[in-house]
Amino acid sequence: MPVRKTLLALPAALAVAVAPAWSGGTGAAAARQAPPLAAAPGSATGGKGLRWEACAGVSTPDLRCARVTVPLDHRRPRGRTISVVISRLPATDPARRRGVLLTTGGGPGGPGVPLPASLAPALSAEVRARYDLVGFDMRFVERSTPIGCGRPEEEPGGFWVRPAAPGRFPAEAAEARRYAEECVRASGWALPHATTANAARDMDLIRAALGEEKISYLGGSYAGLLGTVYGTLFPHRVDRFVLDSPVNADTIWRPYEMGRTPAFEEGTVALAAWAAARHSEYGLGESTAQVRATLTGILDRAARAPIVIGGHAWTAGELGALLVAGIYDERAFGVVAAAFAAVAAGREPSLPFPIRPAQPEGVPGVPADHHTATNIAYRCADAPWPRDPRVYLRDIASQRDRHPLFGPVNANINPCAFWPPARDEPVRLDGNRAPAALVVAALRDVAVPPSVSRAVAARIRGSRLVTIDAHTHAPFPHYGNACLNATVTRYLTTGELPAADTAC
Repeated sequence: MPVRKTLLALPAALAVAVAPAWSGGTGAAAARQAPPLAAAPGSATGGKGLRWEACAGVSTPDLRCARVTVPLDHRRPRGRTISVVISRLPATDPARRRGVLLTTGGGPGGPGVPLPASLAPALSAEVRARYDLVGFDMRFVERSTPIGCGRPEEEPGGFWVRPAAPGRFPAEAAEARRYAEECVRASGWALPHATTANAARDMDLIRAALGEEKISYLGGSYAGLLGTVYGTLFPHRVDRFVLDSPVNADTIWRPYEMGRTPAFEEGTVALAAWAAARHSEYGLGESTAQVRATLTGILDRAARAPIVIGGHAWTAGELGALLVAGIYDERAFGVVAAAFAAVAAGREPSLPFPIRPAQPEGVPGVPADHHTATNIAYRCADAPWPRDPRVYLRDIASQRDRHPLFGPVNANINPCAFWPPARDEPVRLDGNRAPAALVVAALRDVAVPPSVSRAVAARIRGSRLVTIDAHTHAPFPHYGNACLNATVTRYLTTGELPAADTAC
């Protein structure tokens, strides 16, 4: 099958994650975008009312969408504006309605408008009775004034990452600089304002537009981080917050990405052990070490030159993104092992999910490289990155010795080293004074190791952590753990947190 869309089609495993993946280069395009001077027709500001219409690209008839106008720069509320699109599924029992349960996609860069439709069947009838499910595309994401960097296609998985092959650093640094320059040419008006803090400020305008005094929230991975930033900025507006595998705002982004490298290596060992136990089926090796050597050999070969199979040239970026899909969720082990076995044998792999992010169907005006551009824009603007290339070279060398597969990749230079400065200040979790939250985590999570979720729970006073012993990411509600789902449901419906941290 053509691999041109996205790994985000995997349930839970990749839909709400910030995942470095190996990546190959793409050519530049001259496409540019002009900044919007006004909101689109039908928008509303503050509490003046919302015009609910059909949602672009979503077929669920009960899901309705509206536009909320927000400032491009929250320091200048009367200046240029952009639109943020929200969606809503009303509570099923208006007599028992408590309020709104807000949610959005992970990434950063994942859409949130479609999420109420996919969440609704997985939530309990009690939760559905009490809450309007409200999703939103964050600023610059899909329906919400989307941006791009002028390239003709997405990066694998929607993440700009390079493999840090020996001897390639000067070329990769030069490519990172070119990419940053292209992004400035295409969307420079937006880049300084693409911050999680601004997305949280938009959330509060969404709250006001909906006429709510407080909001409840369900956010996984990056969206969990967004929830903690909102709670830090607007603690008096927080009702019941479920933070599923949240990223720690105090360590974004480079310290967080390098800090989870050991978990990536451990996830690869887990996948390799699983495949070794099934050598007769996959033929990748009879031991964990043999399978790992096979996977590493394929990636190294692709880093030297793309592997051409059936008319498609598999880059190290695509195969690295495929490996990440496997190590994120044990439910993908079989699919990924079979794909690598096919590549090893020179056969075209059959995948149930595509590799590059898809253009959202029925959503006009979204640039071809939109998800990659949005992801890198938020990561670059949220916190300072080293500007000295020697820092990256030093870290690559250090990581190569300790974590040879993913260490150099996660430590490598990227466009953030050359990014324009943000017009915002990072919002740290250590300043959070919000009411206690329910924090959820899987004990063998690779994307957000459980130590990160524990740190978030500890920072928000009175919060409780609920864990499951599983190799997955952002497990509520789709992983299907009955204990976990019941605990979250009890909290959302009664407001009662567990008496202590809970292992399901």
